[in-house]
Amino acid sequence: MSTLPPEPLVLVPGLLCDEAVWAHQIAALSPRHPVIVPDCTRFDRLEAMAAHILATAPPRFAIAGHSMGARVALEVWRQASGRVARLALLDTGVHPPSPDEAEKRQVMLDISAGHGMTALADAWLPPMVAPGRLARDGALRAALYAMVERMSPAIHRAQIAALLHRRDAAPLLPQIACPVLVGVGEHDQWSPPSQHHPIAAAIPGAHMTIFADSGHMAPMEAPDAVTAALAVWLQHA
Repeated sequence: MSTLPPEPLVLVPGLLCDEAVWAHQIAALSPRHPVIVPDCTRFDRLEAMAAHILATAPPRFAIAGHSMGARVALEVWRQASGRVARLALLDTGVHPPSPDEAEKRQVMLDISAGHGMTALADAWLPPMVAPGRLARDGALRAALYAMVERMSPAIHRAQIAALLHRRDAAPLLPQIACPVLVGVGEHDQWSPPSQHHPIAAAIPGAHMTIFADSGHMAPMEAPDAVTAALAVWLQHA
């Protein structure tokens, strides 16, 4: 009796993140699933990021996105739903930009442009993780800083432009028919659990999980829990 080969897994990093955000998941899941981490840093629209993924991905695949990467994953589904075998949305949102979002994001853009990426990490990272986590977890702090420092003000500017031009993705949710995981850090201050409950409720059959003791950077803060949730999702019929 033949079995289908494991689906390739596309892991999409979020704002100012690269494959390091998925390091634990890559190590744990790649022995069974071919893992692809796309580089979308040269694009300034979510639609272009999604098109790039579709141009380089296998014909059919599972896709998981973190933060901005989850918005990209939803756009991938919008552009080519028939190619998406399953979808995971972590620490994210589906709403369009708020009236004051551009002004708030400009504060961070001014820091990266005027003072560099380390200064941006100093301002941006503390609320991105569980309270006090950076002070007590030196390894996590070093990994997060190194990841942000690998970016540039130009990449930051392009990714913020993509986010500020995003469309309302909520109308897509009831149409999604593949297995869906919605996950969020318990202490995510940027996109809290309360923002994820209606997302999961709007997608037929979606499973939602909350990662304990984690903030917005759940794949790095709660790596075992995130990997376990993705492993179950990958086996969902």
